[in-house]
Amino acid sequence: MGKASGAGRVFAFFQGPHGPFFYRLSRALADSGAHVLKIGFNRGDEAFWRDPATYVPYLDPPAAWPVAVRRLLREHGVTDVVLYGDTRPIHAEVIRAAREADITIHCFEEGYLRPYWATYERGGVNGNSRLMGMSIDDMRAALNGSRIDQPEAPARWGDMREHAFYGALYHGHILFRNRRYRHYRTHRETSVWQEFRLHFRRLQAMPLHAAQRRLATRRIRREGYVHHLALLQLGHDSSIQSHSTIRSMPAFIRLVVEGFAAGAPTHHHLVFKAHPLEDGRYPLQRIAREVAAEYGLAGRVHFVRGGKLAELLNLARSVVTVNSTAAQQALWRGLPVRALGRAVYCKPELVSDQPLAAFFADPRKPDMQAYRDFRQYLLETSQVMGGFYSARSRHQLIRGVVDRVLSTRDPYDSLLVDNGLPQARLRIVN
Repeated sequence: MGKASGAGRVFAFFQGPHGPFFYRLSRALADSGAHVLKIGFNRGDEAFWRDPATYVPYLDPPAAWPVAVRRLLREHGVTDVVLYGDTRPIHAEVIRAAREADITIHCFEEGYLRPYWATYERGGVNGNSRLMGMSIDDMRAALNGSRIDQPEAPARWGDMREHAFYGALYHGHILFRNRRYRHYRTHRETSVWQEFRLHFRRLQAMPLHAAQRRLATRRIRREGYVHHLALLQLGHDSSIQSHSTIRSMPAFIRLVVEGFAAGAPTHHHLVFKAHPLEDGRYPLQRIAREVAAEYGLAGRVHFVRGGKLAELLNLARSVVTVNSTAAQQALWRGLPVRALGRAVYCKPELVSDQPLAAFFADPRKPDMQAYRDFRQYLLETSQVMGGFYSARSRHQLIRGVVDRVLSTRDPYDSLLVDNGLPQARLRIVN
């Protein structure tokens, strides 16, 4: 993995997952001898960073950020930057400045294997990940014949309530205590007030949605029809906005229903499953019902609110998504997957490239040995057990990731070196 030491290094943290994860990670890095600081852009950033001495507020207008970030990195002698995601404008500029100065870029993201894992990479994640330039054969070469046990993720990991809570708290701080940061602008289309209301309303609606979900799932199981599962995502998520030509879930719903109407056998059904964090900013259930009626599919198109994916997958014929990481749970089960966007698992051995109508008529299955090798590669490199939100999963993640962050090599190069292979062996595109 390379020497794990923080001596002589300065880690600058930028915006992280809602909650205390970044601050807790910074404490572990400080214990290794590193200096740490936090660049904050609003009262929510500040509230979760408990050391005022290492907190640096950014109070100027967004237009000044490209110059300011380069000055901050230079003045503080930053050697490493730590980010959650890589596409929001603030972080995209940090990455450009860090590359110019040869500063190491540490990126966190939700796990490519979910639940139970988080993603840690260097340089970029999702569509900007080094994985995008690797083939299955490249990964097999890096594994060099090594084999590990491949644990199956539990159906429930337990972070959803904490995730919603920290989201509401974060936006509440910005809404009611943000006077100091008068130039702050969110990177999303919705206002801070709208974000707060959506997070708070979702917390309130959890019991009702859970009951509706159980009833819908029970009805699907009881009826016993063949169904295809369409995985809805968060329309404002970077995976949709930056790594797909489909920019909204209403557009995805229409595209999938159209393909289903053209190709699926008449006794097949289509089930749309909402993302567990869906906050109701679009009336997706009503949209699915209306589009289904338009194509003459009333009674054959269904909608399930969030919740556990495993039960629906166990009954499904195939899965369609834009680029949801949840598709890997389908691949794990050997189900055919059609992905319409860019994702790290979009390898020809794993996902179908059939037109949607042809896919619904006769979906092509994945090469399961290729998927096992792909999954093993992720488990040995970028996937770390734990999560960002609940205390239990957060502590496990910090224990597993701190030495990787401190290592002189990124996770992919570390695997090559550990297996006695030259780092130049992989054909990697950054």
